[in-house]
Amino acid sequence: MGDKSSRILAGASGYSFKEWKGTFYPEKMKPEEMLAFYSARLPTVEINNTFYRMPKAAMLEDWAATTPAGFRFAIKASRRITHMSRIKVESSTEPLGYLYRALAALGDKRGPVLFQLPPNLKKDLPRLVDFLGLLPEDHRAALEFRNETWFADDVYDALKSAGAALVLSEREDNAPPPLVETAAWGYVRLRLENYSDDDLRQWAARISATSWRETHVYFMHEPTAPGYARSLMQFAPKA
Repeated sequence: MGDKSSRILAGASGYSFKEWKGTFYPEKMKPEEMLAFYSARLPTVEINNTFYRMPKAAMLEDWAATTPAGFRFAIKASRRITHMSRIKVESSTEPLGYLYRALAALGDKRGPVLFQLPPNLKKDLPRLVDFLGLLPEDHRAALEFRNETWFADDVYDALKSAGAALVLSEREDNAPPPLVETAAWGYVRLRLENYSDDDLRQWAARISATSWRETHVYFMHEPTAPGYARSLMQFAPKA
């Protein structure tokens, strides 16, 4: 049975969406005011634009200064690492080092780092093990595999040895994903367009039944995401 003192930190994949005005944000809110508003209401956000452009330390420092104590940023790793280098050591080392050096600017607000592998990258255990060996000590890496060949015990063992989390991702185009605990914390991506209260109660119960100390959960960037995140945390069993 899971430790009921475990926390669910739920949020959305991004925060700067004009489509959220009138539902989550006030109608007249300026883009530069959104992060402060968002972070006063939700405990975490997953940043996806870092997949396309490496984050600059000055921007990360500004994010850290704008958000309250305890807030966490999950950062999606650059496509240079996951899609161009395809996690090969020889071409991943430099961009991976740059990424983690930049993320130090977030201080204690740095949450997990999401490495989302391309769907056409099939299981390659030696490549994975070598890549995991590149990660810094306090890496908080979460790996999202999108090719089913990766869902195997030897992959889970490699993640466990490195203290990296296996991302549990529910998508429109996949079968129910495995929930395998490979780290002391969890990372869940709920990517369906619609969730009922019953769906969210079931997810809250499923997550709370794990031994994870805390679980980061992110919904898609639809206007419904903030409400789903708050409901999920509300439905989590209390200690």
